[in-house]
Amino acid sequence: MERQTQLDIIKMVHREVIPATGCTEPVAVALAVAHASHVMKGKLTSIQLKLSANILKNAMGVGIPGTGMIGLPIAIALGAVIAEPERQLKVLDGFTEEQFAAARQIMDDKLIDIGLKEGDVDKLYIEAILRDEDGHTAVAIIERMHTQLKSLTLDGKPLQTASNQNLVETAGCTTANSDEDVEVQLTFDMVYDFATQMPISEISFILEAARLNSNAAEYSLKGEYGHGVGRMIRSAFGKKYMGDTAYTRLLSYTSAACDARMDGAPVMVMSNSGSGNQGITATLPVLSFAEDEKVDEEKKIRALMLSNLMVIYIKQKLGRLSALCGCVVASTGSATGITYLLGGTREQIGYAIKNMIGNLTGMICDGAKPSCSLKVASGVSSAMLSSLLAMEEKVVTSNEGVVDDDIDRSIDNLTSIGRDAMLETDKHVLHIMTHKK
Repeated sequence: MERQTQLDIIKMVHREVIPATGCTEPVAVALAVAHASHVMKGKLTSIQLKLSANILKNAMGVGIPGTGMIGLPIAIALGAVIAEPERQLKVLDGFTEEQFAAARQIMDDKLIDIGLKEGDVDKLYIEAILRDEDGHTAVAIIERMHTQLKSLTLDGKPLQTASNQNLVETAGCTTANSDEDVEVQLTFDMVYDFATQMPISEISFILEAARLNSNAAEYSLKGEYGHGVGRMIRSAFGKKYMGDTAYTRLLSYTSAACDARMDGAPVMVMSNSGSGNQGITATLPVLSFAEDEKVDEEKKIRALMLSNLMVIYIKQKLGRLSALCGCVVASTGSATGITYLLGGTREQIGYAIKNMIGNLTGMICDGAKPSCSLKVASGVSSAMLSSLLAMEEKVVTSNEGVVDDDIDRSIDNLTSIGRDAMLETDKHVLHIMTHKK
């Protein structure tokens, strides 16, 4: 692999693996509002949001950290009050009581209007239109990526200010939007070679993802969040029927972090490809298993990088948002990391991927919400099973379903189903979610 390609992949990982407080969809909406609010001077009189269906779906039922509230209105109101877009996906982190009160007032005054964006737009599309008492109108549009500001206008005039330089904070690194366009078209072999051959000093930054996501899991296990999936597995009741093994520990650790995040706990996680749950699921099963197996630091780092980069690769083909649950993608990443920790070869890691595709393809995404921890548990459980089968040379073959002999074509099949074939499924899921009696 050429040196420039290696450096570009590192930039991609820094861009895609970033800290986030709260579910990334409502936070991205809050960020768009913050961009527009940042350039306004007068008192706001209306806040209008036009959202793609996938953004709306993923933001309806999730808790907003530090508020005790669910859904978009409070996230939008806080984005308007805080108005600090430079904080990116941490825009809702650490607001004051006064800011929270002001946000509640915006909601009480019914200034917020939320609707679907008509027409053919990216699945990740957020348009925030703010008006103030002096007659000014600011419009901010985020598109394609959760932090990518496509345009910012005030009274129809484009703005280029410090607030829309599109800085992305990563683990120990801040990159300007010159890195936004860096794109290496990955393959399975490139992902494997990069993770297993790069100098360890150049990829050890991935440990920050392990640290942040581990903190979220520990925080969750000390409290009562979401459906308590992680706590249940670790309880005496759970251990009686499921045991206390490396498998149940990685299962509980991962689902616990998701429990807290989806319930709006004030915890920061390291996201992957725009999703905190994907970052959690790509990281914590691998970390937990590495610690149980007492592997050395280098092997742990390489397994974490293999898992996270595999997720980036699959999402590169699938897109930021889709009808396919992100846990399918992220747990496929963790299956590669677990297989590597078990001593698996390149071929066996490929087997684990095929086993995942043969098992979980088609799991729907019905929005971000506390029950995501159940789906995460299902994905991680499948990852462990797929890895163990792979180590026994057991693999779903090309005679079975959507799996192909070639790993990259198998991934193409998975992502084409989620990206294209499930479009009508996505519409119907949103219809169900928005028309409950």
